[in-house]
Amino acid sequence: MKKLSTEFNVTEFPFNLYDKDGNKTYYENSKGFWYRNEYDSNGNEIYHEDSTGFRSHTEYDSNGNETYFEDSNKFWYRSEYDSNGNRTYYEDSNGAVCVTKMQ
Repeated sequence: MKKLSTEFNVTEFPFNLYDKDGNKTYYENSKGFWYRNEYDSNGNEIYHEDSTGFRSHTEYDSNGNETYFEDSNKFWYRSEYDSNGNRTYYEDSNGAVCVTKMQ
């Protein structure tokens, strides 16, 4: 993706774009650093990429709990939650695993 400031002939920074729900979808500063975000219908960030090449993808359950994250550095984690929103399981690409039993 190329810088949007070039495409839109922007001269004032920082340059921001927002979606119809007020979520910031694009940011660029005067040094050329930029990032772009996408959101789900609940306003949760589901995709991020920036000018350094970093990218991430996040998934959520129907209660808005973060259930999966993965980035361009090959790091990922997965979580599960009980009906009260308490995290009951976590594992990641570094080998960490945590199981929580609620009483």
